[in-house]
Amino acid sequence: MRNVEKYARGYFMPPKTSLNWTRKEYIEEAPIWCSVDLRDGNQALIVPMNLEEKLEYFKMLVDIGFKEIEVGFPAASETEFAFLRALIEQNLIPDDVTIQVLTQSREHIIRKTFESLKGANKAVVHLYNSTSVAQREQVFRKSKEEIIDIAVSGAKLLKECAAETEGNFQFQYSPESFTGTEIEFALDICNRVLDVWQPTAENPVIINLPATVSMSMPHVYASQIEYMSEHLNFREHVILSVHPHNDRGTGVADAELGMLAGAQRVEGTLFGNGERTGNVDIVTLALNLYSHGVDPKLNFENIPGILSVYERLTKMRVGERHPYGGELVFTAFSGSHQDAIAKGMKWREEKEPAHWSVPYLLIDPKDIGRQYEGDIIRINSQSGKGGIGYVLQQKYGLDLPPKMREHFGYCVKNVSDHQQKELMPDEIYDIFLKEYVNLNAPVELVKYRFTDDEEFQTVVSIRTGGEVKEITGSGNGRLDSISNALQAHLGVDYTDLVYKEHALETGSKSQAVSYIGITAADGGVYWGCGIDVDIMNSSVKALVSAVNQMSRNANGEK
Repeated sequence: MRNVEKYARGYFMPPKTSLNWTRKEYIEEAPIWCSVDLRDGNQALIVPMNLEEKLEYFKMLVDIGFKEIEVGFPAASETEFAFLRALIEQNLIPDDVTIQVLTQSREHIIRKTFESLKGANKAVVHLYNSTSVAQREQVFRKSKEEIIDIAVSGAKLLKECAAETEGNFQFQYSPESFTGTEIEFALDICNRVLDVWQPTAENPVIINLPATVSMSMPHVYASQIEYMSEHLNFREHVILSVHPHNDRGTGVADAELGMLAGAQRVEGTLFGNGERTGNVDIVTLALNLYSHGVDPKLNFENIPGILSVYERLTKMRVGERHPYGGELVFTAFSGSHQDAIAKGMKWREEKEPAHWSVPYLLIDPKDIGRQYEGDIIRINSQSGKGGIGYVLQQKYGLDLPPKMREHFGYCVKNVSDHQQKELMPDEIYDIFLKEYVNLNAPVELVKYRFTDDEEFQTVVSIRTGGEVKEITGSGNGRLDSISNALQAHLGVDYTDLVYKEHALETGSKSQAVSYIGITAADGGVYWGCGIDVDIMNSSVKALVSAVNQMSRNANGEK
């Protein structure tokens, strides 16, 4: 590409590389989660949520289990202020939930913020100012010391206002654009703020280190976090927080490695909504923990329900391949994937293992409210016999013999390929009925009876060409005697009869289903299926259906 020379790495590695986090294999416990959907996420919407929508969204966050929720920037607009007042005055904030509000380090904004908090049981007041080289030079045109003065004066005013306002307040400081800030300067400004606030075990302070713009590979961010964690003043009384954005598509990785590096808290949004490419996706982070057997302390057991509310209120759309939430993330169209999943599910039924290990499925979709039927295996021209057979078995109770499953698979793929579309389960079932079940042309079974049970002799009435006639046969069993009668009087010849049967439940009525495969003299294999309340009837219908398949092929019929 052109102009590559105009770009340079704008981040800063710590003076001493911190790599202790690389020795950790996984995250052992969930962090403190703080949803910023109602502030960072809301400000990124084309049309921000109105008061009623924000109240509904807040309730959803509470139901999911968030204990810290940033509710907005109350000094920024009347809607933001009114929303916070509604939460407080209508007593909508549960006792175990702490709200968080954002404020710039400016006196009138800080005082307006505390005015909005009157009557709140407890709240985090989140102070920030930007510290990066680009912001200092281009936006504020201030020196490092002047930027520190902004932070320190704001920290002092927070302390003063908190003492004057009834309520319990916890302080948080963010050096905004941390990732573009010299690491020693970021440490210095955070420590200067901490020196003002003097955190204690009873009143810890949150230091939030945002990847306001993601500028590096995740391991660099982790090293930055670890360096800060090791050198912050009052570290034992500091809750270290991260707030990754997703400019490089590494928001989740930044957060996970940041936690390995010492972060105890994560700020993010549902499904990653936020400015530009978005915030870190808390749904993905939480369910990644879940997939490792770690309780995320958030309830995502009904992802479809959460997704519905999220899309309705934000007017945003979660992509089909978005981790965990997307419509297609548990769906396999590929034949080999479908076959492995189907066999894995069957293995679980047989073995009942303690841990989930189905091929291609990181977690059990049912644990987050997704259904096997219609979610896991969907059928198009790329699908295989395993997936197609799985759909028939799961939805309609039909357990086809392996070779018949293969034969039917080609039928379905041909239809999908010809129509250039995905086939729904009911369409697949209709194809199966049309191709195999109780076929009555060119030969229609009218009735049959056995005249000698010991010799297995039978009389079969059939209709061909509009004429009904009786044919007879004998064999080493009832079905064999009927088969011999058909071969002798219809002039057909086949061998290697394959047979399978099982009970078929449809509602409260139990039926029998039989499958029969026959091999013609030219080597072609033809299949039929019979469904009837009587097992013998279903077997005979399956045989006649297979014979009709063979006859149609011989006559060039489809």
